Amino acid sequence: MAETLALDTTLTKAEQYRQLLPQIEALTTGEPDLVANLANTAAALRQAFGFFWVGFYLVKGEELVLGPFQGPIACTRIRQGKGVCGASWARAHTILVPDVEAFPGHIACSSDSKSEIVVPILKNGLVVAVLDVDSDQLNDFDQDDQTALEQLMQLAATWF
Repeated sequence: MAETLALDTTLTKAEQYRQLLPQIEALTTGEPDLVANLANTAAALRQAFGFFWVGFYLVKGEELVLGPFQGPIACTRIRQGKGVCGASWARAHTILVPDVEAFPGHIACSSDSKSEIVVPILKNGLVVAVLDVDSDQLNDFDQDDQTALEQLMQLAATWF
């Protein structure tokens, strides 16, 4: 696949995800490098939806460590259970936060972040990483995002 995306912004968000996910799969199929696949996935999501920040945190010992991302500089290390990313890791499920200020223990890597969704990547039942997507708009994520991003993270699990 060429390193370009075919995106139709006139579609609904759910339809845009249905259009984007096969392109990400085609882009990453046959590429054995984890970092390359995570980087291209973060770039594709940010390009497609204009999210404020899109990136991955990888489980390394007792911490999540910053991996490939698109957006402003970010927190480098997050302890399990801390913030939205650490909570998603600890609970091994997606956390959708309409207003980060209302999330107990939210870690403000950027004061511009207003809403967030974090989706764990599970390999053999264990969280190996999380996808973190931030918006500079309140209540910017919904069930369409959760469904599509969870599907995408099932693909991402095959890269580990």
